[in-house]
Amino acid sequence: MDTLAQLKAGQLAGIKRLDLSCGLTQFPREIFDLADSLEILNLSGNALRSLPDDLHRLPHLRVLFCSDNAFTELPACLGQCQQLSMVGFKANQIEQVPAAALPPQLRWLILTDNRLSHLPDELGERPLLQKLMLAGNRLEQLPASLAQCHNLELLRIAANRLTQLPQWLLTLPRLTWLAYAGNPVESAVELAIDDNTANIPWAELELAEVLGEGASGVIRKALRKPSNEAVAVKLYKGTITSDGSPLHEMQACIAAGLHPNLIKVQGRVIGHPDDQAALVMDLIDPSYRNLAGLPSLASCTRDIYDPASRFSVAVALRMARGIASVAAHLHRHGITHGDLYGHNILWNAGGDCLLGDFGAASFHATADTLETRALQRIEVRAFGVLLEELLERIDAGLSDDQRQVLEALRERCCQPQVLARPAFEEIEALLSSL
Repeated sequence: MDTLAQLKAGQLAGIKRLDLSCGLTQFPREIFDLADSLEILNLSGNALRSLPDDLHRLPHLRVLFCSDNAFTELPACLGQCQQLSMVGFKANQIEQVPAAALPPQLRWLILTDNRLSHLPDELGERPLLQKLMLAGNRLEQLPASLAQCHNLELLRIAANRLTQLPQWLLTLPRLTWLAYAGNPVESAVELAIDDNTANIPWAELELAEVLGEGASGVIRKALRKPSNEAVAVKLYKGTITSDGSPLHEMQACIAAGLHPNLIKVQGRVIGHPDDQAALVMDLIDPSYRNLAGLPSLASCTRDIYDPASRFSVAVALRMARGIASVAAHLHRHGITHGDLYGHNILWNAGGDCLLGDFGAASFHATADTLETRALQRIEVRAFGVLLEELLERIDAGLSDDQRQVLEALRERCCQPQVLARPAFEEIEALLSSL
């Protein structure tokens, strides 16, 4: 983290990224001294309410983060920044988004956890828009103009007030990762949740070290008494994440049931001293590791793989079959995962894999309707992206016939006509035949 003193002393000349979080109430004018080089500006965690009208004097600015501040309106000056493509104003008090605030190169917009009740029609006039994060607002509808955003791949609209999903949304040719939990449109679905989920008293758990932490909660190792079985305990946070509500994630984990490619839920924790929601899950063998890393600012919607990542044909096919199988299982239970990505898959050297992180999961009707089919086929595109990433990293050994079949499958999964994509049952059967 850079310091204001360094900035004012002229010690940051030539830097491309500036991070300032020090209780700012006004935009430091010294930032303009970095105009020749500054590309990424992070002013999150301050008390800012406005930005200067001449922000465009930072001609190379591509990324701007102003989360956790006190903005009530998205600043109109953003629209004059010709290179600005990523805008993040999570957890402010924003009620208005003026059309003038939308930069022409907008690719990634984060307005999670604000007070928005509507968005301007001009949002659909940003053809590069690829990632749109709107969870935790007061939206009752989306601008119909978004139907023109044919590059939109990731959309987070969970925890709003939408009573229906617009028809155009289900036909977007590149939409791949969709989260809409916590809206009336989802709440109207009858959930087939297993009421037999065990209740595990907090007093029976002896917590140990932290295994991981994400936006929705903290995972800790624990001993479950009296058997002293080693388990994992996920303690959920109560705040809105970029995907939606952590409590919806917990509900989806329970509703998903049992499958070899899911982490088994042992039960729901009761009696936490602070009434914190928590689940007890099987402890994952340490031989498992993440398949990929999160997308970067540059890759936007694409995972980052270790350059050394290579898979044998058998391992790649085993992972692909496993993910197709668990996705089919979830769809039969009326659940779309919403975040089917390599970074949410754990795998081992034998090709065993587990799909985790249900933070973006949503419920849909189990009846075979056009809407249900479309929601499921949107997720099929995510599988097509994953299959492409696996194919790029297969060691020698894939026959020409196998590659031809897999490439054809990938093309079908990613084709722009949503309802023409195959269902996961068909994908699983085809992969099993290989």
